[in-house]
Amino acid sequence: MSESEDKVGRALARFERVMTVIDEKEGPLALQAGRERRLKLERTGRALSKAAMIVLVISVLTIIVGLFMPIGMFGFLAAVGLAGALAMAIFFHDVLKDATAPTVPADLPNDAMVQRFGSYLYQNRRALPAPAQNVVDSISAELGTLRQTLARTDVHDPDAQEARRLMSVHLPGLIDRYANVPPAYRAEADAEGKTIDQRLVEGLTASRSALGDVSARLAKRDLDAFQTQGRFIESKYGSGGNA
Repeated sequence: MSESEDKVGRALARFERVMTVIDEKEGPLALQAGRERRLKLERTGRALSKAAMIVLVISVLTIIVGLFMPIGMFGFLAAVGLAGALAMAIFFHDVLKDATAPTVPADLPNDAMVQRFGSYLYQNRRALPAPAQNVVDSISAELGTLRQTLARTDVHDPDAQEARRLMSVHLPGLIDRYANVPPAYRAEADAEGKTIDQRLVEGLTASRSALGDVSARLAKRDLDAFQTQGRFIESKYGSGGNA
């Protein structure tokens, strides 16, 4: 590599680092980070409430039992220990349970599915190469529109089902399988001359396109419905219609 090519390479690397910092502070990544913080606070609040309820229930039961039979110091300590253990178990279970891949029940609302998928992308993006991170960030930036359109769509709608499969099975499966490939083998080209990193970017790009198509089809439904309603009102109540 010549000296000029080396300088260009270093300049591009610096530019990429600067753009990454900007995206993390102001771009779509920052928006997703904000959503993740809010979700974490909500999960923590719900977990604390449930843990406090467990402590309260066990405390009340201990008092009731103590009214009818002496429990002594050891009984009291046992009740305290049981309440603390159950409260901690419930707290950590509820806080950590959504930090996994978006494997979801069939009846989970569409907007909640999009939310879990966004969390999954955010939590796994740093393990991906830079070109793949860029595609993931572009997918994350479009999830707000997708969530808005899917929220009004039935879970069993064909377009909704396609989006849900992409978000819960196909795309997480692609990322998880990439993570299973040892780094030493990711630079090897396959029979078509493409590396694992290139295949990952292609798969993510195709997934982004598919999700965009679903979002566009759903948005067109809303647009068509609005136009139909508008034409009906104009024909019925307009200057040439009947009141």
